[in-house]
Amino acid sequence: MNSGPNFSGEAKIHYASSDFLIMEPGAYVLCAVTGERIPVDQLKYWSEDLQEAYVDAKASTKRWQETQNKAAV
Repeated sequence: MNSGPNFSGEAKIHYASSDFLIMEPGAYVLCAVTGERIPVDQLKYWSEDLQEAYVDAKASTKRWQETQNKAAV
């Protein structure tokens, strides 16, 4: 019996401003700041410009601050 697709690995996602498109199915993406696994169905924070996912608002803010510091140099 086939129980359906098995999305157990890392998903490949294209991040847009208010949504994202799953390019390759998977169960999770990795946070660009912490390296933590984020279940795709719990993904709430990402950067369209950097095409990165973040585990929470704190990680998102940290990356934003890092990119602002680099831009100011």
